[in-house]
Order: sequence, then C-alpha cells, then structure tokens
Amino acid sequence: METPLTNTQQQDETATLEDEGCKLLLHNDDVHTFDYVIKALVDICRHTFDQAEQCAILVHCKGKCVVKNGSYEKLLPMHTALLDKQLTSEIVR
Repeated sequence: METPLTNTQQQDETATLEDEGCKLLLHNDDVHTFDYVIKALVDICRHTFDQAEQCAILVHCKGKCVVKNGSYEKLLPMHTALLDKQLTSEIVR
C-alpha cells in the first residue's frame, strides 16, 4: 500500500516541476548560416552534431525551435551565450 503524499511533499514536487519547466527557444534569422548555428548549439548547449543540425533545420522551417529544457538558472547562461553570438533566443515557461 502506498503512503499518501503530505501537503509539504506535494508543494516540494510542484516547486521542482516549476523550476524545470522552462524552455530555451532559438528563433530563425536571415543572417547566420546553418554551420554557424550548428556550431553554436554544439558549443553552448552541448548538443551532438546531429541534434544541432536537426534544431537548425527546424528553426529554418518553422521559425523557432526548443533547443533546451531545464530550470531558468540552468538556461540563462546558454541564452546569454546565444545572444552574444548574435542569435535570437528567449526563455519561456
């Protein structure tokens, strides 16, 4: 028989889910090459080459793509690094 969660446990689980509920979006532009975007995703987001290539294609075709999920604190340095490379990104919940 499972023990029911207490109110405190439920709040802790909810807080954890909310902390991890952010997404780093990369937006399309008409300036950067596929190779430039792929290298940035590999270097900054630690994607494999194949992951980065798929994200670059999605960004090109759909206008944007979620390139990373995680907490705001985890995504903020990646967002800043993408902006430093003149790529357009945003963090959304």
